[in-house]
Amino acid sequence: MFSISAKLNVNLDPEDILAAYGLERGGRVQRFIDQKVIESCTPYVPASPNRTLEFSAQATTEIGSGEVIWNTPYAHYLYMGEVYGPNFQVLIKGVLEWRSPKGMPKHPTGKQLTYDTSQNHLAGPFWFERAKADHLREWLDEARRVMIMGE
Repeated sequence: MFSISAKLNVNLDPEDILAAYGLERGGRVQRFIDQKVIESCTPYVPASPNRTLEFSAQATTEIGSGEVIWNTPYAHYLYMGEVYGPNFQVLIKGVLEWRSPKGMPKHPTGKQLTYDTSQNHLAGPFWFERAKADHLREWLDEARRVMIMGE
């Protein structure tokens, strides 16, 4: 009678496995998702004539970090969709504008903002949540493709 014994020691490093599929921190899948979120949110982001808020996501986000940032002084107010005050009107170069007293903290007033949708047709508050509700399945399906295909 013969007896055969085989011992197989396999050392799998989870980090190597994650890296092979592009799932490591900052890997190709996270970079893809970050970029896709920025692109998908664009129609939902309020657009000024120079599109500063819209372009700030691309300029200030570290692609692959998993955090998309829209960074302008007014991003929070536009995101929340509510007028913050106290505010008063001033005439600047013939244009009546709303301003807040310097050094005075702003608070929500309960009045909802209205958004110009002529440039970005879905512009409005909570643009990430709304884009996510509309595109999450697409983001996940495409991320899965990037993971499997290695693109």
